Amino acid sequence: MTGRTYSGHQPQASIPHRRIAGGDSSVTRNSAGRRSAPARRISDILRARIRSGVYGNRPLPAEAQLAADFATSRNIVRDALALLRDEGLVDRVPGAGTFVVSDKAVQGLDRLRGLAETFETGSDRVVNRVLLAEVVPATPIVAERLELEPATPVVALERIRYLDGAPLSLDASYLTADVGAPLLDLDLTGCDVFGLLEAELGLPLGSAAVSIEAVAADPTVAELLEVRPGSPLLFLERLTYTDSGRPIDLEYVRYRGDRFSLSGRLHRIPVTPNRGVTEPNERG
Repeated sequence: MTGRTYSGHQPQASIPHRRIAGGDSSVTRNSAGRRSAPARRISDILRARIRSGVYGNRPLPAEAQLAADFATSRNIVRDALALLRDEGLVDRVPGAGTFVVSDKAVQGLDRLRGLAETFETGSDRVVNRVLLAEVVPATPIVAERLELEPATPVVALERIRYLDGAPLSLDASYLTADVGAPLLDLDLTGCDVFGLLEAELGLPLGSAAVSIEAVAADPTVAELLEVRPGSPLLFLERLTYTDSGRPIDLEYVRYRGDRFSLSGRLHRIPVTPNRGVTEPNERG
């Protein structure tokens, strides 16, 4: 998998009002507007194919072939490919075609697991660069989440996590001292913390509370993750509990938006609409 710097999708500048051959600028805008929905639909299909590895190292079909496959115009196909280029998924090589340049890693939300466990390859694909591993006083928010007194010593870990040789995420973890201190003598470059806690320390994990939002990369994070400042990131906050319900690990993880996505299966629980109760009329 090849990493790629993601420039972010920039809104198009408004088209100046001027006369053009064969019509005016409003005609151009209307034409582009009519193409936008079909282009998005086609880009969604192509994105799914890319993530499932349909194209591999081969170029995508030519524009004419895609237009025939989707029963649409080449202009709409060009717009769809432009959307994928903006996402950093494909790039056009003059004279050779359009190629996949960055498949996204997908982590499921159905189980509590570490990054290496997600790909079931141990440390073959995932390598960690440790930036910080030391005991520090807990800040008020860390102490609150870990149910500790403020300034209680905790173990702070900060790592850049590489997948297939390219940076994927920046992880900042805060662990209770009794749990985190033994980790400082273990292999933090080639192992998931979850795996070390369970296999080396014999500490069974139970569940985690997770929240996810989109953020922009600040200059420091952008440099560490090798993206441009302002590039989109997935920001995940995860508080992990032991199987007895004790919080032991608070993580703040920033994933590169062009290399990572989350997936899961949601089950519907039928809800009976509350239409209220109509009281019978009383006659006096």
